[in-house]
Amino acid sequence: MKVLHIITSLSTGGAERLIVDSVPIYQKKGCKVDVLVLKDENSIFRSQLEKESNGKVTFLSDKSIYNPFLVLKMGRLMKGYDVIHVHLFPALYWAVFAKILYFINVPIIYTEHSTDNNRRHSKVFKVIDRFVYRRLSFIGCISNATLDNLAEHLGNHQKMKVINNGIDISKFTDKSFRANTVQFFDNQDSNDKILIQVSSFRVQKDHETLINSLLFLPKFVKLLLVGEGPLKESRVAQVKKLKLEERVLFLGLRSDISSLLNASDIVVLSSKNEGFGLAIVEGMACKKPVLASNIKGLNEIVAGHGILFERGNEKDLAMRILELINDKNHYDSIAEKCYKRAMDFSIEIMVDKYIFVYENEKR
Repeated sequence: MKVLHIITSLSTGGAERLIVDSVPIYQKKGCKVDVLVLKDENSIFRSQLEKESNGKVTFLSDKSIYNPFLVLKMGRLMKGYDVIHVHLFPALYWAVFAKILYFINVPIIYTEHSTDNNRRHSKVFKVIDRFVYRRLSFIGCISNATLDNLAEHLGNHQKMKVINNGIDISKFTDKSFRANTVQFFDNQDSNDKILIQVSSFRVQKDHETLINSLLFLPKFVKLLLVGEGPLKESRVAQVKKLKLEERVLFLGLRSDISSLLNASDIVVLSSKNEGFGLAIVEGMACKKPVLASNIKGLNEIVAGHGILFERGNEKDLAMRILELINDKNHYDSIAEKCYKRAMDFSIEIMVDKYIFVYENEKR
């Protein structure tokens, strides 16, 4: 079976990481998988995919991803496949329009990665969305919250099913990644407690609340921020304004996420909205206690296992962190629950479910 995955870019993000991690597994299971990327740019994920995939990786343009003429390029490249699997906007629109324009009789599978987006608050885009989504053969939603919100937006549940994202658990549970002492800060002490958030710097990820929470925590609590994004400089300015430079470290994009998570004490995801939260599951697999904002998408992963705090409430977040660092039994109990929860999200399970969909939808 020949499958084409189409995605907007291979920059930082959960969907992008999922492509990089899953494509080689699809290939090992007998699928001939190529990847088509709208945005041509250098990134860690691009290097990793080109190294680990045995299929073609094609990039359409180094200019705007919103250029409708990409439909023409895409249409010519979509022919000859049994299944097309699309991720993210605007790749979704362009793939559907190319299918129509070039009379491509191939099923399009779409993975819905988000519980919300700006299009859902526009009457015009709501109409276009309904037109586009009706042309899809199957929609895999990464969480129950993602499915419920999309169904409300589109007005029905047809062709939708929850297929949770997954991670390569072995990459995070491997003992060789565990580090007893890693010196991140010049003034770091062995008694310091290290928080970490792995996410792009966007409004959705709410780094502002996480940084503010340090004001209510002892000075031995320090923070690692991994990722890039349009709001990074604003968060750097926030750290300087609050005089937290010695307690916050911006690490940029990193390929050693498993090592960073294992070397930290607590994993945080302070999001305003989230479809799933791969970084949370990765932290769980490292047997670390995780803290996440109590929102749809995250709470169905974390509730009963990790710890939830009120979205946007830095004081509540700080209190939950203090409870962990002041009570070793509580810390160990939450860490163990998180580890067991991570076992529910194997990337092998996710790939098998999509292959089943491919087999049922291909013509």
